[in-house]
Amino acid sequence: MSQTRYVPKHGLEVAEELAAFVEGQVLPGTGIDADRFWSGYGELLRDFGAENRALLDRRAELQGRIDAWHKARGNQPWDITAYRAFLTEIGYLVPEPAPFAVDNGQIDPEIAQVAGPQLVVPVSNARFALNAANARWGSLYDALYGSDVLGPPPPAGGIEPARREAVVARAAQFLDETFPLTSGSHAEVSAYDADAEGLKATVAGSVVTLRDPAAYVGRRAEGGDTGLVLRHNGLHVELVINPGHPIGAASASGLRDVVVEAALSAIQDCEDSVAAVDAEDKVAVYANWLGLMKGDLADSFEKGGKTMTRRLAGDRQVTRPDGSTLVLQGRALLLVRNVGLLMTTDAVRLDGQDTPEGLMDAMVTTACAIHDIRKTEGPRNSRAGAIYVVKPKMHGPDEAAFADRSFTKVEQILGLPANTVKLGLMDEERRTSANLAASIHAIRNRVFFINTGFLDRTGDEIHTSMQAGAFAGRDATRRSGWLKAYEDRNVLIGLNCGLRGRAQIGKGMWAKPDALAEMLGAKIAHPQSGANTAWVPSPTAATLHALHYHMVDVAARQDELQGQPVPDLDALLTPALMGDTPLPQDQILRELDNSAQGILGYVVRWVDQGVGCSKVPDIDDVPMMEDRATCRISAQLLANWLEQRLITRDQVEDALRRMALKVDEQNAGDPNYVPMAPGFDGPAFEAARDLVLTGTTQPSGYTEPALHARRRQAKALRG
Repeated sequence: MSQTRYVPKHGLEVAEELAAFVEGQVLPGTGIDADRFWSGYGELLRDFGAENRALLDRRAELQGRIDAWHKARGNQPWDITAYRAFLTEIGYLVPEPAPFAVDNGQIDPEIAQVAGPQLVVPVSNARFALNAANARWGSLYDALYGSDVLGPPPPAGGIEPARREAVVARAAQFLDETFPLTSGSHAEVSAYDADAEGLKATVAGSVVTLRDPAAYVGRRAEGGDTGLVLRHNGLHVELVINPGHPIGAASASGLRDVVVEAALSAIQDCEDSVAAVDAEDKVAVYANWLGLMKGDLADSFEKGGKTMTRRLAGDRQVTRPDGSTLVLQGRALLLVRNVGLLMTTDAVRLDGQDTPEGLMDAMVTTACAIHDIRKTEGPRNSRAGAIYVVKPKMHGPDEAAFADRSFTKVEQILGLPANTVKLGLMDEERRTSANLAASIHAIRNRVFFINTGFLDRTGDEIHTSMQAGAFAGRDATRRSGWLKAYEDRNVLIGLNCGLRGRAQIGKGMWAKPDALAEMLGAKIAHPQSGANTAWVPSPTAATLHALHYHMVDVAARQDELQGQPVPDLDALLTPALMGDTPLPQDQILRELDNSAQGILGYVVRWVDQGVGCSKVPDIDDVPMMEDRATCRISAQLLANWLEQRLITRDQVEDALRRMALKVDEQNAGDPNYVPMAPGFDGPAFEAARDLVLTGTTQPSGYTEPALHARRRQAKALRG
């Protein structure tokens, strides 16, 4: 890694590559000159840098007092009354605000009105970023054929007739359930057509219509395809008719596909799923976000011996029955996730010191998005003129208020109307969960999203109660009372704060990207809970998860839940400890190996290859989506067990070495992979050791400090 070279900008030292990117690519076309940008950035850092540090100090102070309280109690029985009184005394718990309703201005319908899936993707990878943006529409035929929903996926190449028939039958079942005909089944249709009166289908020689004629929206044409567009629960579905297509030719009706509106929104992530540790990395991240906001991002790649180029999809033009034109958005609504308060960056220095990375993200990602909201023609991201920023890892209402005020300053610097920037509140830290209404209140004029990030939330749960005792294993934690209280409180508090029809209430990620049959059975629980979005790991998963939002009318479900009592804090604040009955030793050792393997499998790609999120085989070779949140859980669990003397340091070291051998074997086919054995002394292996052996002292149990330091070391070693 080369030494950073700086240029002076209004009292700041700015990395050359960042200065060149901002002045050469971001600012032209925004009406903002370089002097205004950099002088304003300097003001932002002087106004908010010290407060950022003070908020982190407050986190450490509270954690220290909680640790001391647990240690002083020793082996006394758990006393929730005393615990709540203590948390209130130290200011961890704050008073509930008076009843209020959010007032967040103009919000796009994908956020405020329509329920559907949400993707999260590393914006550092242009191809992934474009795939997510274009996942607004997905082929149900392709999703069913290529996933495990109908059994093990067939081999690539060609089409298996039996599999094709199963796909067609399952799609017809979906159509029968969602768009029933006045007579017969979609499986029996021999012809589809439409006129000014609506959709017509021929069944057994008779023409029938939709049971709900208003579900027909219009028709569109593309190439040899005729699309008949339907709508249900606010989501569109297109029957693609083309008798000349091989699939359509095999259908009596000429139906060659059912295309569903899938990922309504997509988080372009600058945080947990990327590995950006210096100015060079950050510029690469920002450049892709800028391309998305300008609309000109493209990525070329080789497939089947041919060079292919991927770009943003266009909008869909639909002719309504009355002849007027309906324009359907061709892309997911794009949100950008900034980093949290913890990390600093040497890309911009003030008074010789590194500065908060979160403030840099706020300035640069907002400036990039000005290109979208200033567009006067062509496809736009936000038709409401909003910029959607997801703000992660905030601890309580004071930090939420800090985010609100810092973005007010950014808007002033960049000449944007107040509250142009909307904020998504990740409910993934314990102090935010316990003070959720107050946290929402702090950003009530900006909030567009609250989400239960249960993975990070579990990591923070362990770290906060590190000294309370030994935590139960992963399965017991997932069954614990605090987790259910957490999920239920998020929805009910969100509804009480007026988010219905104004903002998203979201649920977390499906972490098994290849187990989509299991997802199809389980993830319906998210819309049933009243959440109007939930995270999925791929466009295929988004297509399948979209079916759940046809099965559940989320708006009606939210009406049913409105006013129900919010679960008490007692359950939320009671950690999932083992108690007097520890796990059997073989189960402890199995969990130790499982966690060690998961940490190593993720960390080795992060540190050595700069891959922030990837599909990593677990100890049983089952592919799992891993990012810093899942790594945080594993590291904090082992740190807790080490602290509570369930395991020893020697056992940890032994497990890491044995699991490094397994991870090396699992990655043997990767030409870019650097084995950890036999030396066990490279930056990646040392990062895994750091995460576990110093887990009790890592700020909030976060993985970023150790990973960033070891990634920079790896880059320096490789030049």
